[in-house]
Amino acid sequence: MRLLQPRRSIVGMSAILLPFAEASRNGFEVDWPGFVAHLARTADAGLVPAVNMDTGYVQLLDDDTRLAVLRRTREVLSGKPFVAGACVIDEPGSPFDIDAYLRQIEMIAAQGGRPVIFPSYGLTQLGDDELLDAYAELGRRGGEFYTFELGTMFVPCGRIYSLDVYRQFMAIPQCLGVKHSSLCREFEWQRLRLRDAVRPDFLVLSGNDLAIDMVMYGSDYLLGLSTMAPDLFARRDAYWAAGDAAFYELNDALQYLGAFTFRAPTPAYKHSAAMFLRLRGWISNSATHPLSPTRPDSDLAVLREIARRLDIPTRD
Repeated sequence: MRLLQPRRSIVGMSAILLPFAEASRNGFEVDWPGFVAHLARTADAGLVPAVNMDTGYVQLLDDDTRLAVLRRTREVLSGKPFVAGACVIDEPGSPFDIDAYLRQIEMIAAQGGRPVIFPSYGLTQLGDDELLDAYAELGRRGGEFYTFELGTMFVPCGRIYSLDVYRQFMAIPQCLGVKHSSLCREFEWQRLRLRDAVRPDFLVLSGNDLAIDMVMYGSDYLLGLSTMAPDLFARRDAYWAAGDAAFYELNDALQYLGAFTFRAPTPAYKHSAAMFLRLRGWISNSATHPLSPTRPDSDLAVLREIARRLDIPTRD
């Protein structure tokens, strides 16, 4: 257990859902107006947009689409900060491909973003020493970055690192923080204690959509859940910084949304997000990437009830 950290300013990063048109000749077509509008509203709320993340289907996109996302992000944000997933697709047993990672990092940096290093089989299958050498080399050649540890419930090549490896991440000057997505409070508390002792400026970016109150204990966040309500997450964070007890009721209602939408199969939360954003009138439909799992239509009634609890008006 860890003591609460009251009245702290929270760094909130929000993974941006990539919305899709209802149908197209090639199976999917990005809803660019919907993406651009949601990107702008997230930044206007005060959260740092995170594009080409899992919430943006990065593992299912080709480089042309990833680059199109980055270019539009740069245009919309006009110099405001953003982060983006540096994702390399490989197979079990593949060797670590540093050049492929550097190409992704360079693509992000060229558009003004900061990379979040996604796992790959080649990267996460490395031994601890080789893994740390790989990250150190990425920092030397690619500049500042965030890295990403996540459980296999999100992607099969995921890996949660040991605390000793985590400590060594903090020794890499270009590594600014780690997005932690184990969905385990104790693992995250361990990392917070280590961070406080070793490198207080290092960001523990919670990816625990089932425990969004981790910010009370000192975590910052990079969440997929916040894409459904960036305005309310920003309000919640402001309540915490001000010591306003309204934080707790709003957090509870947002957690209800997280518990429902991040149930198994976890990757289907992206369809839940599209359904919720459509209910809010923020995107035109709830289409998803054709290779991503979906939720049943019966979820709509529950999402409406959650929206009502959050005092969010919904459309028919």
